[in-house]
Amino acid sequence: MSGCGKKQAVAGNPGSAPKRSKAAKAGLQFPVGRIYRLLRRGKYARRVGSGAAIYLAAVLEYLTAEVLELAGNAARENKKTRIMPRHIQLVVSNDDELNKFFAGVTIPQGGVMPNIHAQLLPKKTSGNVASSQEYGGSQ
Repeated sequence: MSGCGKKQAVAGNPGSAPKRSKAAKAGLQFPVGRIYRLLRRGKYARRVGSGAAIYLAAVLEYLTAEVLELAGNAARENKKTRIMPRHIQLVVSNDDELNKFFAGVTIPQGGVMPNIHAQLLPKKTSGNVASSQEYGGSQ
């Protein structure tokens, strides 16, 4: 049975709880410990508090959830079950705040936004018909 399942509590510590990660304590899915390590190794500051890693992980998780939720809705509108880069591109371009946040980002295989310049659209037909009848009647 050794090596199977979770560790049992040591006999000397009957009240000890199993070890929980920083992400689990904060109620997050993103790895707080990894972000803390990357903040320290990145030399962004001499000292990095543990709260900074938790806050950054929470912000990253929120942004990811927001983009994925909107991209899932876009995929459903296009009758797809899988989120493609095109769906993310559509979501980012249509949302003002996300568009500002992803201003300098290129999404590979995202395509371009569908756009027809106003001058290329056909003219109003009701005005053209009236002017052509006047012109045709004077001949």
